[in-house]
Amino acid sequence: MRETLNKLDEMKDSIKNKAEYFLLRGRTLNVVGKFSSEALETLSKAVKLDPKSVEAWNHLGECYWKNGDMAGAKNCFNGALSHSKNKVSLRNLSMVMRQLEGNPEERQSLIKESVERAKDAVQLDLADGTSWLILGNAYLSLFFSGGQNPRVLKQCMSAYTRAERDPVTLGNPDLHFNRAMSYKFQEEYQLALEGFHRAALLDPGWKEAEAEEKALLNYLDNVVTLSAAKGKLKPKKLDRMLSTLTHRDLGPYGSGSYTSPSGVSIDLQHISISELEPEINSNKVIVGRVVCSVDTNTTVPFTFCLCDQKSCIPVTVYNLIQGGGFKIGDSVAIPEPFVQVVHVDHMGKTYDFHSVRVDSPLVLVVNGNKLKANKQSFSVLAVSVVPE
Repeated sequence: MRETLNKLDEMKDSIKNKAEYFLLRGRTLNVVGKFSSEALETLSKAVKLDPKSVEAWNHLGECYWKNGDMAGAKNCFNGALSHSKNKVSLRNLSMVMRQLEGNPEERQSLIKESVERAKDAVQLDLADGTSWLILGNAYLSLFFSGGQNPRVLKQCMSAYTRAERDPVTLGNPDLHFNRAMSYKFQEEYQLALEGFHRAALLDPGWKEAEAEEKALLNYLDNVVTLSAAKGKLKPKKLDRMLSTLTHRDLGPYGSGSYTSPSGVSIDLQHISISELEPEINSNKVIVGRVVCSVDTNTTVPFTFCLCDQKSCIPVTVYNLIQGGGFKIGDSVAIPEPFVQVVHVDHMGKTYDFHSVRVDSPLVLVVNGNKLKANKQSFSVLAVSVVPE
């Protein structure tokens, strides 16, 4: 960088277009990942001398972004778009919109606008994988901020698939990391681990990708070990806990029916954990006692092991308020449990087990009582976002 700057200084007097000179110098200074006040000052001069320079506006916006001034960055990208509709400004604007602060309603509106700007960028060049990646990230943010609509998550994953068709984006560690985070949320652990591993290989200095891979392997180790050992409880204590498990622990589900989240009345039959089948167990309800919780290294999901007189199974609960987990000995009833079949073979480690996934804690009955709305808090997933 210093060599380039020295050459530009030598050519300064011969470059008649001073706006072009300041743009070249500012762009060079802006190459580093950290904020440069000199780059900001230089690019500001370029914009002042040539207000129609889209490239200068975009680089200046990146400077403001690096300095944490999202409002300033937004103004710059809008300034560029006022002169020319271009994909770089649109996708940078999409990313900045998701980082602007506001109340929940304002944040939702900003994220929706972020999706629209990313869509605009994609339409300008359908083959540009970077634009598809940013659209995927925008959809992922919308999914978590807007009630977790499965259709939005499907759009997110489709955008990531389109992104990897571009050989340039295929080598972008952000694509593999962000998609791995969404796979992890969907409990597609094999694909998540492969994504984290690929991201770490593409950027060996990026410790977060390697840390996520290790943390997920450690989580799977704990799930398998603790569920097989029934929480490592002493046999007498476990027997005593299970002996007090009765029909009353089904709570309102003991009547043989319940009202689904969509308001439909559904008949229920109590079955044991060992009778569960893969995927949705319609018209069935299970009940057991919590024998342990599993450390996830994050707050999402809350994972615990549930035992009845015959079996033990890990349960993952999403959108549970932080600190709202259950303690050892609590009884938990789950209507129409969804059973995930997990198979993972990664880096010499193999995991095969079934687990129950609960997307809303509000369907659970704990110690005979239905959980209330204050126990729910929609999950938030962080994605990797950096200026281009």
